[in-house]
Amino acid sequence: MKKIGLGILVVAIALTLSGFVSAAKLIPLPDKAKEVTKADNSPVINKVEIEGEEHLALTTPGLEKIVFIHYKKGFAKPPWAGGGKDKPKESKCYEFLGRGVKWQDLPVNYVIDPDNPDGLTEEFITSAIVAGVEEWDANTSTELFGSYAIDYNASWDNDAPDGRNELVFGDYPEEGVIGVAVIWGYFSGPPHSRRIVEFDVLFDIDFAWGDGTLNPAVMDLQNIATHEIGHGVGLGDVYETACSEVTMYGYSTEGETKKRTLEQADVNGIQELYGF
Repeated sequence: MKKIGLGILVVAIALTLSGFVSAAKLIPLPDKAKEVTKADNSPVINKVEIEGEEHLALTTPGLEKIVFIHYKKGFAKPPWAGGGKDKPKESKCYEFLGRGVKWQDLPVNYVIDPDNPDGLTEEFITSAIVAGVEEWDANTSTELFGSYAIDYNASWDNDAPDGRNELVFGDYPEEGVIGVAVIWGYFSGPPHSRRIVEFDVLFDIDFAWGDGTLNPAVMDLQNIATHEIGHGVGLGDVYETACSEVTMYGYSTEGETKKRTLEQADVNGIQELYGF
């Protein structure tokens, strides 16, 4: 089983192309994890030192990540969840990772690691995750996903991407966390140049996993997989009470299965990204 170190909650990290070394500047995500760039999409201006003198330079957007932590209802409320006086009165019940942020190279292949402490079979885990994948594919004209592979040595890539979209079980060191999705990509610069390049999903083994229709005491794997895969294709969380029935609602609990199938708001979101 994977032991996961505590990472930054929601942050976009610019990386150099050489070995994915972290750059000095951390770019926090604004409200609801929607944007990394300024509202007017202006270039990022940094001070650089050249031969002892300071200059202003336009930086080229680098590889970044967005992290979504999925809590059990009643635990933490993420800082981007809203609820203040400026919260809009109405919501369309879907959000994006950012303007123009989606997969440009399709279909996407993925890797499943069935290693788990609950004794669930490889067949069950595979069928639950594939069902979550197919639910998104079935609601857009674009073929989002291709083939999958089984790999018991897959990794959840929180520090640097490895070119594979992996779904694994592991131990996340924070109470009440059901799952964590890390999305790697280029989220800055002109919207037409933004794109997702990798996603990784962790199912936290602090919870018992299984089929919520058979045992309401377990976390339903298909339910949570469908939600996390939504992040992987470009959708964010929603937290408004009026949106509590949609797949991308940011909380879940044991025995819940309603996220297995998309609501109209989820369909609207995925079709706005990839077509009807």
